[in-house]
Amino acid sequence: MSAATERSIKAGCEVRRRCRSGEWKGPTAGLAPGNVQANLVILPQAWANDFLRFTQANPKPCPVLAVSEPGYPRLPMLGQDLDIRTDLPQYRVWRDGELVEEPAEITEIWREDLVSFALGCSFSFEEALAEEGIELRHMSCGWNVPMYRTNIACVPAGRFAGPLVVSMRPLIPADAIRAIQITSRFPAVHGAPVHIGLPDRIGIADLGRPDYGDPVPVRDGELPVFWACGVTPQAVIAEVAPEFCITHAPGAMLVTDLLNARLASL
Repeated sequence: MSAATERSIKAGCEVRRRCRSGEWKGPTAGLAPGNVQANLVILPQAWANDFLRFTQANPKPCPVLAVSEPGYPRLPMLGQDLDIRTDLPQYRVWRDGELVEEPAEITEIWREDLVSFALGCSFSFEEALAEEGIELRHMSCGWNVPMYRTNIACVPAGRFAGPLVVSMRPLIPADAIRAIQITSRFPAVHGAPVHIGLPDRIGIADLGRPDYGDPVPVRDGELPVFWACGVTPQAVIAEVAPEFCITHAPGAMLVTDLLNARLASL
């Protein structure tokens, strides 16, 4: 085992321990630098095959990192001692498409028919952007990244259909070009932007009122740059209304033992 891998395992274990104990309850951006963070969707087995087809049809918003066996609350390919029921800072519980609860752990409502999907997260490519000296406004401000429902429809699959959700980062044009080049190397975590500028063209009326996360200032001379977002399944779940579903709360991710560097294509 390399020294970098050993450090990532220790860092991931420590973040998950803090979440499990209730010590950490906030957004996970910036925690365990270098480690892959994942979005989470948990569905009954009767819905899981359709959702897997949906992720395959929509790889930019829903890049799959791992899928569990039914009823098994662990994803050993993503981390030592990882327990999907306790190791995120905050969850969302959905019933018939309605958000009903945002608990700190889901042990008491766990079911033997549940299948967990870990999906790639933009926090991974943000590290690569920051290393190139590109300012990420939400991180500079200490806020959650702003996310918006769009008028872009995802490709339907089985019972799943709904709108694409995007995350936005304001960048000067030169940084926007560099960001396209950098994030294109990370297809496992959303890849290149899906839209630049003109937010009204994708159904966003007011950048100051995101559907999820926090608003950030867009300064003169900057372009809003939009990436496909792993919160997309939550917008889709509200549309298709499965009888039961659990997701991560926006910004409250599963921190894994994987290294971001391993997700980059050459």
